[in-house]
Amino acid sequence: MAITIKTVSTKRELKKFIRFNYKLYKGNPYSVPDLYDDMLNTFNKKKNAAFEFCEADYFLAYKEDKIVGRVAAIINKRANEKWDKQEVRFGWIDFIDDIEVSSALLKAVEKWGKERGMTAIQGPLGFTDFDAEGMLIEGYDQLSTMATIYNYPYYPEHMLRLGYTKDADWVEYKIYIPEDIPDKHKRISELILKKYNLTIKKYTSSKKLAKEYGQEIFELMNEAYSPLYGYSPLSQRQIDQYVKMYLPIVDLRMITLITDAEGKLVCVGLSMPSLSEALQKSNGRLLPFGWYHLFKALFMKRRAKMLDLLLVAVKPEYQNKGVNALLFYDLIPTYKKLGFIFAESNPELEVNGKVQAQWEYFKTEQHKRRRAFTKPIE
Repeated sequence: MAITIKTVSTKRELKKFIRFNYKLYKGNPYSVPDLYDDMLNTFNKKKNAAFEFCEADYFLAYKEDKIVGRVAAIINKRANEKWDKQEVRFGWIDFIDDIEVSSALLKAVEKWGKERGMTAIQGPLGFTDFDAEGMLIEGYDQLSTMATIYNYPYYPEHMLRLGYTKDADWVEYKIYIPEDIPDKHKRISELILKKYNLTIKKYTSSKKLAKEYGQEIFELMNEAYSPLYGYSPLSQRQIDQYVKMYLPIVDLRMITLITDAEGKLVCVGLSMPSLSEALQKSNGRLLPFGWYHLFKALFMKRRAKMLDLLLVAVKPEYQNKGVNALLFYDLIPTYKKLGFIFAESNPELEVNGKVQAQWEYFKTEQHKRRRAFTKPIE
């Protein structure tokens, strides 16, 4: 049967676009559904600040009037300008194990991009680095995280059959929380505090944190992440959006700031209890009872034994000086007190040795790998 590709043009169709992933992975023990309301906001051109510099369309694939695939076509103009490229991104791609379906979806993105002057296609990527990126190619028997994509093993097989090649790889680590701060880690941390006259800052009020360092946290991200694959600087509207969205809900015990003698932010680490199991139980919905599972994971004592390392950023002039060791010098006792057994690093570019070096004093397991693919548009 022929595959029909339709552009999402109504709110009803957008809901089908989001829900297709939930249906395709229903009952899968490793897939973690996105939070439905977050997805509605992400794809909303009025609510997502990334649309200041992005344009996008969303496609559904039909076979015998049944939805069998989905994909988003995105042009991040800021990233293209920064990296001097003309690339269209494909993101949020899902499909049944049928090469005709995956081919039709990707051809729709290629055609859409070509009509807008693009010369290559890459992905899976979202609007920005705050969206999940990369297709899982190793670790199909590992629980996914809130910040990442889970996909079936046949996905990358389709990409190769369709002529796509590797553009970048990310690796992910399971990092086991030690009983105590490793001696060498402790000595280095105390030396660095004195050598660079640094201070570890903690907050008990999210409003105060947002007021004093909310802007600086995301400005530091722009500095630290600037050289990384596909990164586009956050706009002021995005920064305002993320400060308002994220800082009020995080456990402040799990946020550590490092400042210099003048109180300027040089390093930040943000982590939180894993929401993977809570999102599975709630099926990605807040109502009617999904909020309880998320609340329990975030704030109750009987939380998950896994935590997510969501953000580690170090000012460029302090990189390779061991400053990020201070984060875990401060956080390890907190992690142990809260009962965590291991942390998920979430994706790190395989070529980013600076990031991976920070785990050298810990027991780790590289348990997942994901890939961004690329292909010239003919």
